[in-house]
Amino acid sequence: MNKEDLFKALDYVNHSRDKRQEMSTLILNNPELIKPLLSIAFTVDNPISSKACWVLEFTAKEKLEYIFPYLDTFTANLHKVHLDPSVRPMAKICEYLTKNYFQKKDPKCIKNLTDKHLEIIASNCFDWLIGEHKVAAQAYSMTSLLLLGRKYDWIYPELRMVLEQNYSNGSAAYKARARMTLEKIK
Repeated sequence: MNKEDLFKALDYVNHSRDKRQEMSTLILNNPELIKPLLSIAFTVDNPISSKACWVLEFTAKEKLEYIFPYLDTFTANLHKVHLDPSVRPMAKICEYLTKNYFQKKDPKCIKNLTDKHLEIIASNCFDWLIGEHKVAAQAYSMTSLLLLGRKYDWIYPELRMVLEQNYSNGSAAYKARARMTLEKIK
């Protein structure tokens, strides 16, 4: 399967968990498709890119190590993602990466995820947290930043300030996650 075939196949993916899982299984069975999948995911103005992001998230959940060879590409292009259906899965992948690195202390993740990658993830998570994004992307960003704050001492003061400033205007879900995050960084 080439990039064009993958692009056509992604057109049949919808919001249903089954369709996303079906396409993710194809990727899991053919990890060489990660590179074209990332390429499609970062054609950010095309709605198919969101479907590629959904599939990438499902794939990363099962085999996070499949994206390790492409971390430079992944992190270098994160800032381009702007459609809400794409931002949420990308924020979730960042959460997977930071949890694997800081909580699970996975040696493969630690070996592949460089300081530069972590700094780019932190920057994007702050952008998603500050920007007009849905609560899920913001919640995943809070988790990633909470974990990244273990390594970078500048993160907690910035995170505290952002959460306190945005708290009053946040939804109930945002406020709940912000309270939990603030408790952990005090």
